[in-house]
Amino acid sequence: ERKIPIYCVEESQKRVSISFDAAWGNEQTDTLLKILDEKKVKSTFFLVGMWVDKYPESVKDIAKHGHDVGNHSDTHAHLPQLTDDGIKKELTDCNEKVKKLTGKSPTLFRPPYGDYNNNVVSVTNSIDMYCVQWDIDSLDWKDPTPEQMVERIKNNLKNGSIILMHNGAKNTPEALPKIIDAIKGEGYEIVPISQLL
Repeated sequence: ERKIPIYCVEESQKRVSISFDAAWGNEQTDTLLKILDEKKVKSTFFLVGMWVDKYPESVKDIAKHGHDVGNHSDTHAHLPQLTDDGIKKELTDCNEKVKKLTGKSPTLFRPPYGDYNNNVVSVTNSIDMYCVQWDIDSLDWKDPTPEQMVERIKNNLKNGSIILMHNGAKNTPEALPKIIDAIKGEGYEIVPISQLL
């Protein structure tokens, strides 16, 4: 039986989540946090362990601003190619790094590259974590214009949607305020993934 991660959440209310994957650079994190603060929005950041090592202050900032800190593996490996023990190590190593900085161990996990198989989902669940994907990809990593991102997200919104963005994509800081306004304009509330589940 094929095990499926969470792509979106069965939700009767008009609530959606914005999530950011952080694996490489860090030029934009402060800007994104400022925008989220100004717009009074809480989101979910999925962090790679190696990124956590490099930018500990940013990890603390994300948590301090009240956003979910999720796990995006320790080394951004292709998890389906690993043994169960290898998968578990990728998750627990990242969790320990986050916990050391924020006092809390992540409960949300997003597989690198969105790449998973039954083992990845099973191992994640076995350590009391949720395996979370997305149902709306902003495609921000392909550098679309902010307007294209807004349209793409607006046209695919539904109750319980999870939106994928990145903290290192060129036009994301410019697009984010417009995206938030567009989502709210459609009557949706934006909450962290932990509140959708």
